[in-house]
Amino acid sequence: MSQRVTSRSSRTSQLRTRATVLAAGLGVSVALGAGVASAADTTAASGAASAVQAQAAVQAKAAKAEAVKAEKAAKAAAAKKAAEKKAAAKKAAAKKAAAKKAAAKKAKPSWVDPVKKYSLSASFAQNGGMWAHKHSGQDFAVPSGTQVVAAHGGTVVKAGGNGAGDGPAYGNAVVIKHGNGTYSQYAHLSKVTVHVGQIVKTGQEIAKSGNTGNSSGPHLHFEIRTTPNYGSAVDPVKFLRAKGVTV
Repeated sequence: MSQRVTSRSSRTSQLRTRATVLAAGLGVSVALGAGVASAADTTAASGAASAVQAQAAVQAKAAKAEAVKAEKAAKAAAAKKAAEKKAAAKKAAAKKAAAKKAAAKKAKPSWVDPVKKYSLSASFAQNGGMWAHKHSGQDFAVPSGTQVVAAHGGTVVKAGGNGAGDGPAYGNAVVIKHGNGTYSQYAHLSKVTVHVGQIVKTGQEIAKSGNTGNSSGPHLHFEIRTTPNYGSAVDPVKFLRAKGVTV
């Protein structure tokens, strides 16, 4: 009777021990599984964060590259605009200078008055006791010593006393040859400042006015001729006005 009880009691103890061991093992497994799951979750979260960071870095790099590209494009556009503005300004300046030069050329007559600040006295073809025939030129009343200039550019073909070969009535005189068979003559001079063969420009001084020869007072006798000699004169005032000179 006591042996059976002991045996049964021993079996019961063994069963309890096994149950305890199994329970402990199961607890360890559960704990281990939970740890593994926790580690897996941590690894997954870390990987996702790394991927997000990598994507953000790529996007930031792309954005920076785009910004640099945009900045370069803006600089290039600004440089192009500045170059275009400079070219336009240069073109406008050149156009303005050309227009100014053209206007100056147009405004400046090719012929000018032989003297400045004058009064017209005896006119062309006027009758009078001072001349054997009608007056052959236009008289410009000016004080002696007034600057006399070439009415147009040309070559001096006569210069000196005795009317430069046209007679003592003219006193000291100068004759200039111009283009197209036109000559200008300046007489009654006090001083001649050019010589035969000299090339003169429009407005260049050629003499000083005076009262030499057949003259009743200081003035410049001016003629326009078709030859260098006396007897070929035309109306000088009409001629100068046709050239744009205000006489």
